[in-house]
Amino acid sequence: MTYVVLARNWWALAIRGALAILFGVLALIWPNIALFVLAILFGAYAFVDGVFAIVAALNAPAGYSRWWVHFLEGLAGVVIGVVTIFWPNITALALLYLIAAWAIVTGAFEIAAAIRLRRYIAGEWLLGLSGVLSILFGVLIALFPGAGAVGVVWIIAFYAILFGVLLLALAFRLRRWQQDLEQAAHGDLRTA
Repeated sequence: MTYVVLARNWWALAIRGALAILFGVLALIWPNIALFVLAILFGAYAFVDGVFAIVAALNAPAGYSRWWVHFLEGLAGVVIGVVTIFWPNITALALLYLIAAWAIVTGAFEIAAAIRLRRYIAGEWLLGLSGVLSILFGVLIALFPGAGAVGVVWIIAFYAILFGVLLLALAFRLRRWQQDLEQAAHGDLRTA
């Protein structure tokens, strides 16, 4: 069922990927931006990403028992986004640890979804790789919080761009797979 939910909501993954790339490019263009602005940008990104994950969970077909995993991932993004937007003056260290925790939790959920997806799509690795990338990013931020704000901006920017590219690739692969399923279903109806 996970594959059906992901394929049905391929567009949400594509939007998440595009937003991640946009966020990363903006962070690269303005590497000297104040941590306050970074906090607002990150908060907005996490919030929107969380909303789309919740939408995907709520659009799950009836009887899909794992919808709550997607919902929790989205809820974590919304909560982190709201906290970051409404309290942007939290210390840089606290913000870095929030970002690290968010990336690790998101990565764990993505790896779990990829493992389940492999049962249905042979050789599927894009979602798992994005999960590993998220966890590595979170661990790096947690281990080296003293890195300068510009360094963190660059790490975040490259992470967001790579993560976005992986999500876009997965989204379009799922879209193609869904179209193949629909064509097969229509072919079966014509032969009946």
